[in-house]
Amino acid sequence: MSEARAREEIVRVGRSLFERGYVHATAGNISVRLADGYLITPTDACLGTLDPARLARLDAQGRQTGGDPASKTLALHRRIYEASAGTAAPAGCVVHSHSTHLVACSLRADPAAAELLPPLTPYFVMKVGRVPHIPYHRPGAPEAAEAVARAIARHAEAGHPIRAVMLARLGPNVWHDTPAAAMATLEELEETARLWLLAPAAPLNTAQIDELRRAFNAFW
Repeated sequence: MSEARAREEIVRVGRSLFERGYVHATAGNISVRLADGYLITPTDACLGTLDPARLARLDAQGRQTGGDPASKTLALHRRIYEASAGTAAPAGCVVHSHSTHLVACSLRADPAAAELLPPLTPYFVMKVGRVPHIPYHRPGAPEAAEAVARAIARHAEAGHPIRAVMLARLGPNVWHDTPAAAMATLEELEETARLWLLAPAAPLNTAQIDELRRAFNAFW
């Protein structure tokens, strides 16, 4: 993807996420990895009104070379790109949102839970997969970036590379080849969280979760 096309896609995806309520106000950010650096949405920018010419441009070392000041989550995005590069799910784009149902799931989750959601549906398993629940750190904290990198490495070593993590009380970070693919991953993840919250059944026990994992074994 050319830089010009990447700028257009970041703006298009940002507007789509904002208009459909996946992000609000100035919450959320989007980045794309280029051949020689990165593009990322500016700090405190509204994703619904992005200007392609004002996106922050950074070199391969993360030094800003153009555009408005970069989002403070740049360090986390760069660690995702670096940590996922050698896995079967390398990041070409990273999207962070404060999606309502996902944050609600995080608020209800056991703080010690390793993953945010069980394998509820085959499409969640196929399109998203496992979603580590990362303990709370303040926005932009380097500790969060390192925790995410460790989760990526741990799951890759276990043979099930991930495309998403959930930052406790903040929101998900999802990644894929392109902004469109990353947005689709976020959509499936948020819809699964909504289903989980709407379901009247009691939380699944370990045996039930293991049974679901066996049923979805081809993907999980």
